[in-house]
Amino acid sequence: MNDTLVGLAVALGIGLLIGAERERRKGEGPRRAQAGLRTFGLAGLAGACALFLGDALLLAVVTGGVAGFAAIGYWRSRERDPGVTTEIALVVTVLLGGLAVRDTAAASALGVCVAILLAARTRLHRFVKRVLSEEELEDGLVLGAAALVVLPFLPDRPMGPFAALNPHMHWLIVVLVMAVGAAAHVASRALGTRYGLPLAGFVSGFVSSTATIGAMASRAVREPSAAQPAAAAAVLSTVATVVQLSAVLAVTSPAVLAVLWPALLGAGIAATVWGAVFTYLGLRAPPAAMEMVRGRVFSAPAALGFAAIVAVMLVVAAAVTRWAGDTGLVVACALAGLADTHAAAVSAASLVRDGKIEAAAAVLPVLAAFTTNALMKSVFAVIHGDRRFILQVVPGIALTVAGAWGAFLLTR
Repeated sequence: MNDTLVGLAVALGIGLLIGAERERRKGEGPRRAQAGLRTFGLAGLAGACALFLGDALLLAVVTGGVAGFAAIGYWRSRERDPGVTTEIALVVTVLLGGLAVRDTAAASALGVCVAILLAARTRLHRFVKRVLSEEELEDGLVLGAAALVVLPFLPDRPMGPFAALNPHMHWLIVVLVMAVGAAAHVASRALGTRYGLPLAGFVSGFVSSTATIGAMASRAVREPSAAQPAAAAAVLSTVATVVQLSAVLAVTSPAVLAVLWPALLGAGIAATVWGAVFTYLGLRAPPAAMEMVRGRVFSAPAALGFAAIVAVMLVVAAAVTRWAGDTGLVVACALAGLADTHAAAVSAASLVRDGKIEAAAAVLPVLAAFTTNALMKSVFAVIHGDRRFILQVVPGIALTVAGAWGAFLLTR
């Protein structure tokens, strides 16, 4: 009985919540809309009662009946209000009422989302018509298709030369680069280029610093006025790499972190200082010079090129590892670092955790991976950026590596 009452209460609450929003837009007098607070409340209860008294078939019949009444109401009011939002919301309310019987939490969450979607009509219309550009809409559709249509159907297994290629992983890299560019674009639109790009670069660095640098390099070429914030974002993404690497080592092998923390601290300080310099220079620029250029959200060719280069480097790394054997941990980690620092660090730290090597023996492999990964970042900065971006970012990456090795050598 308690479950029955909860389901009915949630169904009624969903109907009243959606109906309250519709009631505010219903109007008054003979020209008012046909559905309001009471209608939506009853529709939610109807869906719940249909499942309590019968099954999915009865719910379908009730939904069809409500849809018929909604169609009649639309036919009577179509001349003064050609929209069908209220009619569709009424049918959705019945279905949510039925869902409340099966899964109250999901029904409640969806009911709130529907109410928010209805209430945000003016803002959404303004965003789509006046804020969102044609290029941004196209890029959003491309990103959605790449992530939701193409990615799930690609095989997720090693194949190709030396079994070093994984189509699912490489396309995920493409999606990642596009998503990083989209995040930077959204941050720039929301906070302005001067504030949005550095923040987006730092946050995106936790996903992939290399991808972030490639995306920011393309951004700097498209928008020369945003070169300094883009450079700050690129360098600050390496700060995220250091923070994430420290967290990974803390979880995998605290013994390695205890030995390696001076090097990580030195790298983090160097990257933070270099990124802060360009962030400060960007903030000092006149606001008019930093206005957002409305154009492409990301560069699809740059994303495809990034994934292609990573694939080539993985094949090379697999070939060298096979020929050199498994005895050279430093060489293996250095080659793995071309694609990802954290994977190489976890490999070395796992050997320490399993008692196969000492913690001190894992320092050089991790630093080698960090160095080769920095080399890869510099390569992408050179490939995708212009001369100004290269001169701003590559020295910062080199300074980060120097800070890591310098702190390591000083504390030996």
